[in-house]
Amino acid sequence: MNKQAVTEIEAEFRIDYDFEHVDLEFFQAVLRGVVAQHNALDAYLEPLLDRPLNQLDPIELAVLRLGLFELRERIDVPFKVVINEAVSLAKKFGATESHKYVNGVLDKAARGLRSVEIEA
Repeated sequence: MNKQAVTEIEAEFRIDYDFEHVDLEFFQAVLRGVVAQHNALDAYLEPLLDRPLNQLDPIELAVLRLGLFELRERIDVPFKVVINEAVSLAKKFGATESHKYVNGVLDKAARGLRSVEIEA
């Protein structure tokens, strides 16, 4: 997303944050997966949005890609957890009301991707 190599991004996170309690395998899978699949993620997101991707705040877009990747690829993580974590990230790093937007978009995505889980 910022054209930085995945290995550099991972190295920065390891320097900037305490990884003692981080599931490194999960972190690497999500980081690499989002970067590798960002075009497919964007294509899935576009119909769920009320504006073009290029008009999204960069933080919103990154959080939406992350959440969508987890909804699509990490079925071991409950959809509610995925959405709650994405909303928390948007609250912490995004614009004032971006968490509401992220919640709405990922909720729509979850209905399409995790319908069986939602109905259960």
